[in-house]
Amino acid sequence: MFADRVLSGMRPTGSLHLGHYHGVLKNWIHLQQQYECLFFVADWHALTTHYDTPEIIEQNVWDMVVDWLAAGVDPSQATLFIQSKVPAHSELYLLLSMMTPLGWLERVPTYKDQQEKLSDKDLGTYGFLGYPLLQSADILIYRANLVPVGEDQVPHLEFTREIARRFNHIYGKELGFEEKAEQAIKKLGSKKSKLYNELRNLYQEQGDGGALEEARSLLTEQQSLSLSDRERLFGYLEGGGKMILAEPEALLTGASKMPGLDGQKMSKSYDNTISLREDPVSIEKKIRTMPTDPARVRRSDPGDPNKCPVWQFHMVYSNHDTQEWVQQGCRNAQIGCLDCKSPIISAILAEQGPIYERIQKYEEDPTLVRNIIADGCEKANKLAEETMRDIRKVMGLNYS
Repeated sequence: MFADRVLSGMRPTGSLHLGHYHGVLKNWIHLQQQYECLFFVADWHALTTHYDTPEIIEQNVWDMVVDWLAAGVDPSQATLFIQSKVPAHSELYLLLSMMTPLGWLERVPTYKDQQEKLSDKDLGTYGFLGYPLLQSADILIYRANLVPVGEDQVPHLEFTREIARRFNHIYGKELGFEEKAEQAIKKLGSKKSKLYNELRNLYQEQGDGGALEEARSLLTEQQSLSLSDRERLFGYLEGGGKMILAEPEALLTGASKMPGLDGQKMSKSYDNTISLREDPVSIEKKIRTMPTDPARVRRSDPGDPNKCPVWQFHMVYSNHDTQEWVQQGCRNAQIGCLDCKSPIISAILAEQGPIYERIQKYEEDPTLVRNIIADGCEKANKLAEETMRDIRKVMGLNYS
């Protein structure tokens, strides 16, 4: 229905580390070269769990944007903006809340999980209950049809799809919809009109998924159709009404392979991270003091790399030859643990060097970052307002 548009965001709750870089940012850098991408700072989402410490949010916001830019997110290829600077997010969140069943929010898997994990915080709040709906508004306001998520976030995206489906079902039946759809079909021209009707019948009468995809492609290619006519024909194709909101698809991303210094997942809560702003001396110290295979008490004791957290770093940073050198050297006690750690230190420093330099550049001239975000917010506001005009109209709020 809509051109491929990717949306993704991060909560500004602290400094970014190598887990964020390998798990999210490298993927963003790849996606920005393939799709229209919007990447946003989810500052309102940060308040769902950090509402009592607002003083940390503003600085975290700017630090995080600097880290994105330094890592390689390119404002000439992607739109970068701050959630709260686009008021339409909150307007759509409010309007969607009018038609969202309470049970849908309560059954989101992470709702109770997060309450248990963050038991030191009072999360019995309306904002915390509603944060999946705010996530939905973030996506739907831009009609983003592709959202990069991990396996654990798929239920959140399915929730968004259900919200879009419910909204289209309730509000998509415009007066005279079928007559307007038939008129739009004629605008395709005789040959394409006939093909559209044939594909529509194949899908609706026989459930032919291939016919549905072919018809969607046909409509996507029709540059002469108005946006309203195109939306009507997408809805008519599937037997519904005008499709106002796009149902987003998941762009599944693999779990970050970046381990923490102790072998667990890299996380601030485990205090096992290397930040993107870590200075070289600190990086070297952290790697040199990493725990290793407990069986290697002495230098002459053979070890097992598979039982050593350092090996997990080699899986991320080292080539095949280095990995073979580690496997053989460790198992035969031909190398010591500090020998094994040396290539890791070199690889991280080589990776971090350019990032660290770019961070310094943006830190020295904050106006560069402010201007990038101002431009991004302007673009995001324009896209969001296009969607809100359609939404206000179908919800009876288009006063003139």
